[in-house]
Parts: sequence; structure tokens; C-alpha cells
Amino acid sequence: MVEKTTQVIKNLKPGNYIIIDNAPCKVEKVTTSTSGKHGAAKTRVDAIGLLDGVRRSIVKPSDEEVEVPILQKKKAQVLAIEGNIAHLMDLQTFEELQLEIPEERKEEVKEGAEIEYYEILNIKTLKPLK
Repeated sequence: MVEKTTQVIKNLKPGNYIIIDNAPCKVEKVTTSTSGKHGAAKTRVDAIGLLDGVRRSIVKPSDEEVEVPILQKKKAQVLAIEGNIAHLMDLQTFEELQLEIPEERKEEVKEGAEIEYYEILNIKTLKPLK
């Protein structure tokens, strides 16, 4: 399955997603510097990591392509909860997974409930990404 695609860097907008240093990030700010007499315009993208919350930035020529991750929203049923870990079963593939429950979703994740989780670059998470 396709995990990522490419997009021209100058076409990115705040709220889009980008891969910087092999980490999926959400774009916060895009600034393009005007080109000089002989130089090409440069675009700077400031983003924040989706999974780790680390701020990252990248500067490239405006016409260059960058990798953009594809987020997949999936549904799973909660089989059991052990402390901070939820045991889930994907409702399409019936694959069993164990994911850490983030603080903001502790109320929502209950045994027997159907919940949504995200898969991004082969990393599965219960964090609300959108």
C-alpha cells in the first residue's frame, strides 16, 4: 500500500502534512522568499511532529518536490485494557494490536468500544491527528 506521495513544496499550506527527517509532521507555516537576480526562490516550511511534537523546519527551492505522508484512519474494537495499553482488533483485517492510550482519549477508550486509530508511515497510533 502507498504510504507517501510527493508534492511541490511551494503548494503546501498550513494544516497539510510533510515528512521531515523521516518523521511525519503537520505544516504550521510556509514562507517563500523572492528570488534574487540570478537565484531561485526558496521556500521555508515550519512544522511540528505528529507523533513526537518536535518542531522541525526545512528550506528548499520553491519548485522542488517533498514527500507527503498518507494518513489512514482505521477502525478497531477494544478487546482489553491493561494499564496504559489498549489491546485492539482491526475491524477490516482482524489483526490484533497493542497501542498506548493517550491522555486525551482515556475517557473514550473502553473495553468493547469501537474506536478510530491512525496509521502513518507504518506507525499505528491512537493520538488524534486531524
